[in-house]
Amino acid sequence: MFNVGDNIVYPMHGAGTINSIEEKEILGEKQQYYIIKMPGEVMIMVPTAKAESMGVRNVIDKQNANSVLNVLEKDETEMSNNWNKRYRENLDKMKTGDIYEVADVVRNLSFKQKEKGSLSTWEKKMLTNAKQILVSELVLAEHSSKDEIEKLIDNKIDMSFKEYRVETEAKIDLQQNAVNKFIPFDGAANA
Repeated sequence: MFNVGDNIVYPMHGAGTINSIEEKEILGEKQQYYIIKMPGEVMIMVPTAKAESMGVRNVIDKQNANSVLNVLEKDETEMSNNWNKRYRENLDKMKTGDIYEVADVVRNLSFKQKEKGSLSTWEKKMLTNAKQILVSELVLAEHSSKDEIEKLIDNKIDMSFKEYRVETEAKIDLQQNAVNKFIPFDGAANA
């Protein structure tokens, strides 16, 4: 059981603070509810009796926050090339409520966006949502501002993308230059 003032995570919504615990009658049934203040002044009601089965958990501590940030520094995990299948796999990861899985989704989709220049509409929405969930928990775990955490996440992803992806692109560039050096093509040969 959680208490008023506890920082908790509600899967697929992010982290918030329990403002109150109230008894409410909904559809003729009286139950106790956690009234959770989420980012953006959104209030969510979660039945206290079902909170655990719904995946509600405590916010991670600072040590685990550092481990989550380390996920962003790694190379992307293998994903399907089919955007629809990739979307479903990422959605399953997010539904677990596991912050490490959410960080994995943020990193993978950010890499995909940088590589392709864009994502499908659904994947863009998923990236935005996953990033908001990640930011909301890290803000509470790190006792930082939303802007600071967003910059930190973006910097970690940019650095890891450069480490794991830009090198590959540079190697390809070198190979293409080597080919052009030995097999010159100026376009005039066909004239």
